[in-house]
Amino acid sequence: MEVRVKGLSVSAAVVVGRHEDGRELPTLTHTIKKAALKLSAQKYVVHKTILRSFSGVFEPGTITLVLGQPSSGKSSLMKMLSGRFPLDKSVAVDGDITYNGVPQRELGGRLPQFVTYVDQHDVHFPTLTVKETLEFAHAFTGGELLRRGDELLTRGAAEENLEALQTVQTLFQHYPDIVIEQLGLQNCQDTIIGNGMLRGVSGGERKRVTTGEMEFGMKYMTLMDEISTGLDSATAFDIISTQRSIAKTLGKTVVISLLQPSPEIFALFDSVLILNAGELTFCWISEQTNR
Repeated sequence: MEVRVKGLSVSAAVVVGRHEDGRELPTLTHTIKKAALKLSAQKYVVHKTILRSFSGVFEPGTITLVLGQPSSGKSSLMKMLSGRFPLDKSVAVDGDITYNGVPQRELGGRLPQFVTYVDQHDVHFPTLTVKETLEFAHAFTGGELLRRGDELLTRGAAEENLEALQTVQTLFQHYPDIVIEQLGLQNCQDTIIGNGMLRGVSGGERKRVTTGEMEFGMKYMTLMDEISTGLDSATAFDIISTQRSIAKTLGKTVVISLLQPSPEIFALFDSVLILNAGELTFCWISEQTNR
């Protein structure tokens, strides 16, 4: 899926109050005094620019790296592309985002059906095993194709449609096992995910599970935000290498934001964008990228 962004600007109105000295002792008198000052203090609105006139094209079959220091706008860009940016009356958005020529506003709530967003933090049911987690994700995002396959495959001859349907059904029945093998999770597939209170898989394996969950369903674009957090370089390389393989094999559009990748990870990307203070300051495109 080709995603085009033209002149995207995002700003927010932030209410700021008078700064108070927090070094005084937290006595009852000081606490009451601070509360009274907060009620009577004059407040004013400051407009903060999050993204400024960003334009770019993310092509199918390519993997793009977004670099930038914290608060540079990386996460905001990823959330805008995935339709997850929290919009309210204090947020102003200008510019256009299109998906294969269709404006984002026309897709509305259907956008998550086509674009997947992987957050920095892994959120799972801690008592489920790795395989159960992936089977759960598959049942809720990809199982519908098995029930509606005969309705979707109607353009070819009867024999061709039947053969295609059988192939798709076989693939989807074993898709969780395919994802487990693809991400190298065979040795821990029967281990529970766990959390801070319950021992389970390692941090790298948990991130692989998060990545695997996002592979289910008919998704055409994958956005991964700071996925290397808490991972060693070897694990991060394996995950990003897998995403590159998926992009090239299935023609997906993959965009990954990182803070400080190693040279080996950097070499996996087809193009690189650098953001600073919400602005695109540098763009590099590999000569091997098909354009």
